[in-house]
Amino acid sequence: MSTMIQYVLMIVIVLLTLTTIAAWLIWLERRMLALWQDRYGPNRAGPFGLLIVVADTIKLFFKEDWIPPFADKTIFVIAPPIIGTTVLMSFVIIPFAPGILIADLNIGLLFFLAMSSLGVYSIVLGGWASNNKYSLLGALRGASQMISYEVFMGLSLMGVVMLSGSFRLTDIVIAQKGCWFIITQPVGFVIFMIAGIAETHRLPFDIPEAESELVAGFHSEYSGMKFGMFFIGEYMGITLISSMVVTLFFGGWLGPAFLPPLVWFTLKTFVFILFFILLRASLPRPRYDQLMEYGWKILLPVALLNLIITGGIVLMMNK
Repeated sequence: MSTMIQYVLMIVIVLLTLTTIAAWLIWLERRMLALWQDRYGPNRAGPFGLLIVVADTIKLFFKEDWIPPFADKTIFVIAPPIIGTTVLMSFVIIPFAPGILIADLNIGLLFFLAMSSLGVYSIVLGGWASNNKYSLLGALRGASQMISYEVFMGLSLMGVVMLSGSFRLTDIVIAQKGCWFIITQPVGFVIFMIAGIAETHRLPFDIPEAESELVAGFHSEYSGMKFGMFFIGEYMGITLISSMVVTLFFGGWLGPAFLPPLVWFTLKTFVFILFFILLRASLPRPRYDQLMEYGWKILLPVALLNLIITGGIVLMMNK
């Protein structure tokens, strides 16, 4: 019974922490973008504009929750929660510190890839159910982008699996005690990072939204809290990819003993969240055809080459 209570408490803590972080990332992103672009940023609602999150939340709750009469109402309502659900399910297998995780699955990495694959249904169903040409185009772009870059993401992780000998994330972290995998798998890290940005469809890969071309892409017809679910899902996705990068390539909770493991994990993750924001502040959006060509003509051959070289090195070391 005590184990069950412990699991429930862990789930509640992780859920509350993630939703809170996702909400405050709205303020952090606006503040950092303003700093890097030499602007003021939010500075009216509360000290340093901190209450801008509260203002945005109130606005979303009181906006008219409108469903277009021409939309497929059932699927239109079902689509937004899918992205948040799949991201939250992915956090189940992430070890935040020794003993601080929900499920220590021996197929943890495969579970993460499966959940990230399911996230595409949110975009596809939302765009299709809207019965809007701009939304449908955004959904098609998002589906092809996410499905394509999942291939490169999976291939980039196989080197980590070969070096650690396990799909379990705790084993992968422990395998980095002597040397972080960023040293032995720098190519895998770069490919995973690029694929992660494409998976979360963040700038410069926010082509499914592309305001200048598609109004707002797959969520053009959404308002109120339905739009808010897409919005929060995107920020939780940033946190997820940052956490996975830290776990797989930067030693997870490992660090000098003067700070607790959970603090090291949090600090490392925060650095990569800032990196996601910096990309938005500095890089332009490529054309859609350039994005797809870049993936299949460059990332795929490089990922396969990295896999072959890593396999050869592991084979030689085990002889």
